[in-house]
Amino acid sequence: MNVKSLFALLTLCVAAFTAPRASACSLVAYTGDSALVIVGRSLDWKTPIPTNLYVYPRGMQKVGNITSDAVKWTSRYGAVYAVSYDGGITEGMNEKGLAVNGLFCKGTVYVNDSTAGRPDMSLAVFIAWILDNNATTPEAVEALRKQEFSVSGATFDGGTNSTLHWAITDAEGRCAVLEYDHGNLRIYNDTVRVLTNDPTFPSMMAINDYWQGVGGKNMLPGTVKSPDRFVRASFFEKNVEKVADTPTGIAIARSLLMNVSVPYLYTVDGEPNVSSTQWRSFSNLRDRQYYFDMATHLGVVYIDLAKCNLAKGAPVMKLTMDKAVGAVGCANGILEPAAPFTPMY
Repeated sequence: MNVKSLFALLTLCVAAFTAPRASACSLVAYTGDSALVIVGRSLDWKTPIPTNLYVYPRGMQKVGNITSDAVKWTSRYGAVYAVSYDGGITEGMNEKGLAVNGLFCKGTVYVNDSTAGRPDMSLAVFIAWILDNNATTPEAVEALRKQEFSVSGATFDGGTNSTLHWAITDAEGRCAVLEYDHGNLRIYNDTVRVLTNDPTFPSMMAINDYWQGVGGKNMLPGTVKSPDRFVRASFFEKNVEKVADTPTGIAIARSLLMNVSVPYLYTVDGEPNVSSTQWRSFSNLRDRQYYFDMATHLGVVYIDLAKCNLAKGAPVMKLTMDKAVGAVGCANGILEPAAPFTPMY
């Protein structure tokens, strides 16, 4: 590496490690043996984000926004969604074993002059559109590359902009990262099985490459900042055993996420916007099981999507997490029929 390149990398690292943070999330895609793929993620925020789980059947007619030219579709696949504020889908998994997870990325810009004027797609249901219409990562990537709509979203939590990037993972373990860069959709395929927040993915990979040169056996960055979490998750994901059984796989995925989670109610003097982990999820793409772990609950619950009624005309089912404080294990029996959630377009 020449002096100019080294200086550019060091500048990037300093900017990334000192940038103010108001959000933090981490994702690790664990691949074991016998087609076991588990996508674990943490949702970190400065205040609690109420999140409930919804199971939607296939064959439902949906719209991407309330505008006259919004995207319209009929769902091909049933899915479980994690819906924050009962108004926007944060992530989910469909019956084909496709998972989509949204994480904050402050540099995101969704629209430019060339993409303006396309049919509308709200962030509140963007993940549903991906899960409802696609069975695999390559299929989703092909559909997204067409950029047939313009993405936008409402603010939340007192005016916070929903600047996101996404990880897509399928049952074969194929991964893609989606980022909007000044209105241009960038898609990165199968490069690394980890995602956190800022900076953007190419810059994060440069930071990770630096730390791979240092060697995780010698030193790993230990703060809760996004690049530090990315580096730790990437190192540990590469250095855990590959197992085939679900309980051990879930235990490994949980331990990976614990290593990059932020203590609940974490605070630092002079930094009012630091985040702490509110919940973690684990999408078992082989067995079609979606696990949910609230920081304030004693137990982990899961929805066995393979045993849900996803036929056209079946009712929407909901797991209200406030009612599941003491629940542990399979939660199919405590799902309740519910109206579809009302998107915060």
